[in-house]
Amino acid sequence: MEAIVLAGGYASDPLAQKFGVASKTLVPYRGRPLVEYTLEALTQAGLEVILVGPPAPLSPPPRVALPDQGSLIANLEAGINAVEGDKVLVATGDMPFLRQETVRWVLENAPQAGFVYTIIAKATIEQRFPGMRRTYARVREGYFTGGNLVIIDKKLFFTALPLLRRALELRKKPLALAQMIGFATLLKVLLGQADMAGLEARVSQIIGVPARALITPYAEVGVDIDKVEDLQWLEP
Repeated sequence: MEAIVLAGGYASDPLAQKFGVASKTLVPYRGRPLVEYTLEALTQAGLEVILVGPPAPLSPPPRVALPDQGSLIANLEAGINAVEGDKVLVATGDMPFLRQETVRWVLENAPQAGFVYTIIAKATIEQRFPGMRRTYARVREGYFTGGNLVIIDKKLFFTALPLLRRALELRKKPLALAQMIGFATLLKVLLGQADMAGLEARVSQIIGVPARALITPYAEVGVDIDKVEDLQWLEP
C-alpha cells in the first residue's frame, strides 16, 4: 500500500512562524523536522510515500513529492490522484511519536471499508501522555479522540468527496461533525447515548461509502503538534 503524508501549511502559522519555516511540519523537534518522524515510520512499515507539502530535503525521502496545493483537501486530492493502488493510508506530517509497529497494527487490523478512521480512547492517551490536552467525543463506549491515520478507498473517495471535504475540515470538532449527520445524532452525542455502530451506520448512509472507526491502542496516532503550546508541553 502507498501512503500520503499531508505536510502542507502556512509560514504565517504561529508555530511555523516561531521557527521561520514554511510549514509547521518542518518545525524542528529533537533535531529533526516533525515530518521526518512520520516519513520514517511509514517507510519502515514498508509503505511507499507520497508527500504533499513545501519543498525540503527530508530523510528518508518520499517516493513522490508534490507541492502544497493551498488547503488540506486540495493536498489530499493531489495525493489521491498520484496513488497507483486501490487503497491508500493517509497520515498527517506532525506525529513525532509515530512508529512502524503502530502503522503495521493499523494496516493489519483495519476493517474492510471505503473509509477507515482511527480513534483513540481517552484513557489510552492519558496513560501515555498524562496532562496533554486533546478534544474528546463521548459515546456509549467511552471518550475518544480522532487519530491522524486514515485509510481511504481511492475509487470511492471521489464519490464521497463533497462530504468528506466537510468532515475533514471539522475533524477536530466532534460536535460540528455530529451536526452534519442530523439533530438526533447530535442530541445522542451530547447526552452520551450515541454508540459506535450507530454512528458508523449513519455516516456510511450519508456519504454512500462504508465507513468504520478503528479503536487504536497506540496513543501516538492521536498526538500531533498543532500549536506552540503542544511543542512546549513536549519539551523536557
